[in-house]
Amino acid sequence: MDSAFIDVIEACAQTPRRGQRGTWIQAELIEAYAALHRSGLAHSVEVYAHERLVGGLYVVNIGHMVYGESMFSRQTDASKIALAALVAFCRAHDMPVIDCQQETPHLASMGAMPVHRDAFLDAVTELVAPSLAPPQWVFHPQLWAQLDTRLYPIASVPEAA
Repeated sequence: MDSAFIDVIEACAQTPRRGQRGTWIQAELIEAYAALHRSGLAHSVEVYAHERLVGGLYVVNIGHMVYGESMFSRQTDASKIALAALVAFCRAHDMPVIDCQQETPHLASMGAMPVHRDAFLDAVTELVAPSLAPPQWVFHPQLWAQLDTRLYPIASVPEAA
């Protein structure tokens, strides 16, 4: 985590998306997210194979709320491994919601589900409370144990009211 933030966001900007021309991640946004990263509000999860960055994602974290921004893969399923690591980290640190911002078959295949707007806003209000300090963004291998067969949502997307 957080070992290659700029590399991750730049890879997300370069990764072609099915059905899209171009990217929303422009130079100005990269700099804005880099500033959030320097301030401790934006974080990356990296996946390496043979010391080469092959996948990852980046998020914004306020209190105990996590907002997923983008992910990429240079190798099959590398972004899924990054998301699984993020889920394990969030479960270990009492962060029950990852806002995916998109409802896609890819995210649904990993457990994402729509959440009614009112429930989402209630969760955000509770999870960004000033009393909830964000965790240290360090991944320890024992966090993988957080990924068991419990059935509860790993991500959410606000659905229209």
